[in-house]
Amino acid sequence: MKKKTFRFSSSAVDIYLGASLSKLGTIVDKKKTILVTDENIFKAHKPKFRNWNVITLKPGEEYKIQPTADAIIEQLIAMEADRQSILVGIGGGVITDITGYVASIFMRGIAFGFVPTSLLAMVDASIGGKNGIDVGEYKNMVGVIRQPSFLFYDYSLLKTLPQKEWSNGFAEIIKHACILDRSLFTLLEAQDLGKVIKNKKLLSTIIERNLQIKSGVVKKDEFEKGDRKLLNFGHTLGHALETQYELTHGQAVSLGMVFASWLSAQLNGFKDAARVEEVLANYGLPTRADFDVDKVFKILKMDKKRVSKTMNYVLLEKLGKGKIQSLPVEEIPTYLQRYLSFINPKK
Repeated sequence: MKKKTFRFSSSAVDIYLGASLSKLGTIVDKKKTILVTDENIFKAHKPKFRNWNVITLKPGEEYKIQPTADAIIEQLIAMEADRQSILVGIGGGVITDITGYVASIFMRGIAFGFVPTSLLAMVDASIGGKNGIDVGEYKNMVGVIRQPSFLFYDYSLLKTLPQKEWSNGFAEIIKHACILDRSLFTLLEAQDLGKVIKNKKLLSTIIERNLQIKSGVVKKDEFEKGDRKLLNFGHTLGHALETQYELTHGQAVSLGMVFASWLSAQLNGFKDAARVEEVLANYGLPTRADFDVDKVFKILKMDKKRVSKTMNYVLLEKLGKGKIQSLPVEEIPTYLQRYLSFINPKK
């Protein structure tokens, strides 16, 4: 197990790489720690939770809501948790989001850490301090930006991941490559999902590279005033699709990236939209889908990146270089309709 520390504006985050969940007790006091996980993870790794205080939640994005947060808080009160208590979220993005959110509001803030168990959580969701819940159809509408005390990476937890979840995580890895790291894009382009999963050394290298990329962006712009907005590449349309259709986060973001690449070609002369689409497909992600423009725009226009009558949309200048471009909100339905005509010319 190796340790790195990333320092942010008001805190430091210790990163434990190549760790083992069985060693979690070496960095936190069991008596003060309460683990938060979901039923699936608890069943898959039940022996590792023995002798810990555990709160177990129902799995799924539909439970990332205020009533779940309230239920956790009620259990914390029943456990007589206090300001010295530590919450540790063990799971994917839903668990890390809601654990960080509850820890930030319980008794006006207690310490927390994450043990990400999905590729998506390891490369994106657990990093950066964004913690929140959904409100109806609106993803992450309520939340805070507060850094965890630590991230604990046990790569063996990925062994139980279904194929769909591997693809889910690679959507965020490809996103980072598109906006910030051309050499990473080239590396991914030379591989495919099956090859990377089988190559443990390459996989750990890719995970740690993405951890470095996102942490570097967050360190420079922790509260999303500037370049951190680049991390929203593919997410504006993606979030709207995710809440309206039965899609995973990675599937929705993949479709959002293909649209953003097409729009980058229209507005900025971006020449590699086809390469982006091909890499996404090679990692088991959908690249084209029909959708109801009016239905999706209803959600999209309420995105947090909207400022009055404009939307800060993340586009590409070239591979490895994203840019934040202000688009009039009223023009977005036209772009969406043109895009659908482009991918479905016979309709």
